[in-house]
Amino acid sequence: MTTEPAPFHSPGTPDDPWWRHAVIYQVYPRSWADSTGDGVGDLPGITARLPYLVDLGVDALWLSPFYRSPMADAGYDVADYRDIDPLFGTLADADALIARAHELGLKVIVDLVPNHTSREHAWFQAALAAEPGSPERARYLFRDGRGPHGEEPPNDWSSVFTGSAWTMAEPAVVEDDGHGATRVVRKAQWYLNLFDSGQPDLDWTNPEVHEEFDAILRFWLDRGVDGFRVDVAHGLVKKEGLPDFADRADMAGTNPDGTATSDAPMWDQDGVHDIYRAWRRTLDEYVTRRPDGSIDPDGDRILVAEAWVEPIERAALYVRPDEMHQAFNFHYLNAPWRAADLREAVEESLHGNDLVGAPTTWVLSNHDVVRHASRLGFAPGTPRPNGIAADDPQPDAEAGLRRARAQTTLMLALPGSAYLYQGEELGLPEHTTLPDEARQDPTFLRSHGAETGRDGCRIPMSWEADAPAAGFNTTGEAWLPQPESYSGLAVDRQDGVEGSTLELYRALLRIRRERGLGSAGISAVPGTPDDVVAYDLQGADDDAPRTRVILNLGAEAVELPQGDVLVTSGPLDDGRLPTDTAAWVAPA
Repeated sequence: MTTEPAPFHSPGTPDDPWWRHAVIYQVYPRSWADSTGDGVGDLPGITARLPYLVDLGVDALWLSPFYRSPMADAGYDVADYRDIDPLFGTLADADALIARAHELGLKVIVDLVPNHTSREHAWFQAALAAEPGSPERARYLFRDGRGPHGEEPPNDWSSVFTGSAWTMAEPAVVEDDGHGATRVVRKAQWYLNLFDSGQPDLDWTNPEVHEEFDAILRFWLDRGVDGFRVDVAHGLVKKEGLPDFADRADMAGTNPDGTATSDAPMWDQDGVHDIYRAWRRTLDEYVTRRPDGSIDPDGDRILVAEAWVEPIERAALYVRPDEMHQAFNFHYLNAPWRAADLREAVEESLHGNDLVGAPTTWVLSNHDVVRHASRLGFAPGTPRPNGIAADDPQPDAEAGLRRARAQTTLMLALPGSAYLYQGEELGLPEHTTLPDEARQDPTFLRSHGAETGRDGCRIPMSWEADAPAAGFNTTGEAWLPQPESYSGLAVDRQDGVEGSTLELYRALLRIRRERGLGSAGISAVPGTPDDVVAYDLQGADDDAPRTRVILNLGAEAVELPQGDVLVTSGPLDDGRLPTDTAAWVAPA
């Protein structure tokens, strides 16, 4: 391999705002740390464990929902956006968490769920009590059903969680016409729920919905949060007329050829962008400025899109300069474990976001997908499963962890921001043998077990190998049971242990920061073999250190370039890089 660069992404500058290169850690509150012993994680538990994130080396944490909720979908069914569910604590606990995080130099991003509310939200309860055509119902997508009495759903849309996307709110009103026949006084009315029936979709053509969410943003910004991860960001606006669409409403789009998510009438409609432009104007009111009036690079409040959108050019529209700051790179998350696919995902992602001047936001795992330490344990090219059940083919745990460590080593070298999911720094696998009776995901329940769902990636964290519930609490209670493998992967079994996954992550994050990789320019390395991925990273300053990341997916070990080996995802083979292993090298 030669060292002549072929640049395809330019470096940033010292004044780049924090979010363009930050590493952000997702905390799933139910499963992080339980301070009360009731089996469910809570805000005080999170606050107590914040020093761990500082030691890990991340810049911020993102909290999945903690709002008041009946928990039809683990808190993504919000009953009150301005309060904390007692399961997790109080508003005072939230304030204490934000304050403590800021003391430790960590920023806090909270989840926002604008596509739907809970069925128990005051607005929806008022809608059920009101008449068809009322202002209360106009906040949601109520429609008359099809058929003589409205007995059929208004269209053929399916729920992401399987089954119909419509729930009947009230039956038809029929009366005798006095001549031996009946007359339909009022057809049955239905409401749209693209997810669970306990999650009615809001109607974003209604100005009242816009006003309410602007107020919600300001409520949390005034409490000091640094940003919002926006749930189902591509789903708020539906195609006018709600036309039929026979395919299933998968989050990533359901068009037959897989080329444009916007072909599905419930996803990625152009009207969503007006919403986010308005939100960006609100957040820009809260930026911190320097004494000279310029924006402090550390002072932006940010919006992060969960937008499962293809192609990349449409996904990039969410991060234009007047819209969101970041959008998760699911193209990279879904890339098969093949060198050509990884190169394509990296280079197309950077190119697509460069077109709009936005950073690429890398991610490999989250609370909705099979953990990558297990996902990568299947043969390359295997479609990403929606959960893994005990009677499903099982991943190769050893290969999965080796590849997960290697792909993370590639990811954290790449310019832009990155998200980590709790426990991935321990190499935690999916719980692939979770008993059916323990599962709580509405996908599993609504499909009667046909869809395994997401419980396997949401298992409580493993802190102490020999403690009750692996240190999740002191009682041993856990809302989902932990697999036996979690004890051996606990924090206290890996802390300070050379070669452990935890120490690998700490080293990657430290070196990433020291060498400015999040703001670096990136060049392909000419002459790289087909089954190797290799890039050179360098900052804007001519004196900035150059770093080469190399990932070997071939069957044979490959030579490393001359220079200092900074970190490797696994042991070298007599100085050579083995298969499914990555390294960072400071070339001579």
